Amino acid sequence: MAVVNTATGDSHAHEVHDEHHDSFITKYIFTTDHKMIGKQFLVTGIFWALIGGFLSILFRLQLGFPDMDMSFLKPILGGWIDESGELDRNFFLALVTMHGTIMVFFVLTAGLSGTFSNFLIPLQIGARDMASGFMNMLSYWFFFVSGLIMFASLFLEKGPAGGGWVVYPPLSALEQAIPGSGMGMTLWLIAMVFFIASTLLGGINYITTIINLRTKGMTFARLPLTIWSFFLTAVIGLLSFPVLFAAALLLVFDRSFGTSFYLADIYIGGEALPHTGGSPVLYQHLFWFLGHPEVYIVLLPALGITSEVIATNSRKPIFGYKAMIISMLGITILSFVVWAHHMFVSGMNPFLGSVFMFLTLIIAVPSAVKVFNYLTTLWRGNLIFTPAMLFSIGLVSFFISGGLTGIFLGNSAIDIQLHDTYFVVAHFHLVMGSASFFGLMAGVYHWFPKMFGRMMDSKLGYIHFWLTFIGVYMVFFPMHYIGIAGFPRRYYSWTNFDFANMYTDLNMFVSIAAIVTFVSQFIFLFNFFYSMYKGRKAPHNPWRSNTLEWTTPINPGHGNWPGEIPSVYRWPYDYSKPGSAEDFIPQTVPLSATPESNLPHEEELVKLEKQIMAEEGQVLVANESKK
Repeated sequence: MAVVNTATGDSHAHEVHDEHHDSFITKYIFTTDHKMIGKQFLVTGIFWALIGGFLSILFRLQLGFPDMDMSFLKPILGGWIDESGELDRNFFLALVTMHGTIMVFFVLTAGLSGTFSNFLIPLQIGARDMASGFMNMLSYWFFFVSGLIMFASLFLEKGPAGGGWVVYPPLSALEQAIPGSGMGMTLWLIAMVFFIASTLLGGINYITTIINLRTKGMTFARLPLTIWSFFLTAVIGLLSFPVLFAAALLLVFDRSFGTSFYLADIYIGGEALPHTGGSPVLYQHLFWFLGHPEVYIVLLPALGITSEVIATNSRKPIFGYKAMIISMLGITILSFVVWAHHMFVSGMNPFLGSVFMFLTLIIAVPSAVKVFNYLTTLWRGNLIFTPAMLFSIGLVSFFISGGLTGIFLGNSAIDIQLHDTYFVVAHFHLVMGSASFFGLMAGVYHWFPKMFGRMMDSKLGYIHFWLTFIGVYMVFFPMHYIGIAGFPRRYYSWTNFDFANMYTDLNMFVSIAAIVTFVSQFIFLFNFFYSMYKGRKAPHNPWRSNTLEWTTPINPGHGNWPGEIPSVYRWPYDYSKPGSAEDFIPQTVPLSATPESNLPHEEELVKLEKQIMAEEGQVLVANESKK
């Protein structure tokens, strides 16, 4: 059934958006269309994922084959390969620093949240565009400028920033400390200022749009879980990124203006520097007040995408919709009060450490609720194994395995032993890095037809998934054992440690697996760009999904809907509803049009619905799809 408006005037809350006739520059470059801006974030994020992945391959070559002659890399790395064919030790630390920065901020924050928050929020809530198209455009271009500055730092004579992606002082605060603390660190800080501005502009826009521009009937209780995740992610970013800005600003003062916020009792070459009164631990508190919420800034959008993909491809309502929202709210709140579990070895009071340990273990509860609800949704579902579905299930797997190791690290007594070992590297690469990356991939495969009007090749998608899924476990699962054995992270070589000799082959295995996993991503690259132009044309609703974005034209213009924006009458997860002729009922179908499948509590809503329709001059007509 469908709804026809017989009233003389358009009573919809949103005005019909006139068709835009843009030039190439205003349509593809300086665009204010949220869909194109989402694509800009996606393509830029893919570029940075290749750069970040390539950097990781360079330092994995050093770690897996410490005695290998790397002269073949001299055309790429130039002077960073010395005459004997060895990788420069300072450049190794710069590689680790830039890899972490790029993957955490440029790929998993901007590439994931920037892409899908921009692309999906107006489409799924029933809005013409973001609240401010101009701010949205600025958000992308601040991110782009940030990337340009960070990319330029790779070509400096003394190399890019080399203080680790957390850039702890005093190493990052003193230019004479190491080559990577010079101009490379300055450019790192400038780039992060632009990146933070981009994130704040985007976050304000997302929150404002979701609160104010929802279509008629789209209450908060009817929002898809994707929108809930984007909304709460924006809230976290809006509250935490300014703290990182403050930390970076104070670091700039210490570096350039002689202040001592983070510096005290520093000696270089036996000479005392004139810094007194500061504390590097202050920086750690400021950084991790963003750093731990950042884990959920990259995870929550991936979890929201997974919720949508799993429900759609299980042909079942998402289990525990309200519990999922409450768990995300719990994660949002608790993410701000667990930051010091990264600082158990900083000399904090043991009682304070026990408080943060308790809070850290509590945050496992809402995470476990989400996992339970995913597994229950999958249980006995009519599963359709699309590439997006496989990547979503892969995310759940990483979230479980990586989350379990987080319980170990949340215990201060154990964390003190494992801190800064490869156990920590394995943990956060599984639970945050790989899980979020799989959420990004699931979103691309699922919404590619809506983005480009064409279908990606499923067979290539399956190959991409299995190579990546197996590869990730082959890379990071052995790292847990290496970490328990005491292998420290960020070390250029372990050949000087006798205990490390027995793990030489395992470390080589990890490096080979990393190379294979990285190379397999080119399957996705080919599939993505080939399908964009040559892929099979997409049907109107290829996944038989309920949400509003599938009610727009296959290639929606600027304004999304050519006519009136449809109203919403139900939640987004009416799949396989008993009594229904189809196994999905879109949000735009009134309850009064499906009496055969309405639940008892919905009959009360039907009366209200009919009354509203009568007031607006609407009548029910037969839907052509049911003829």
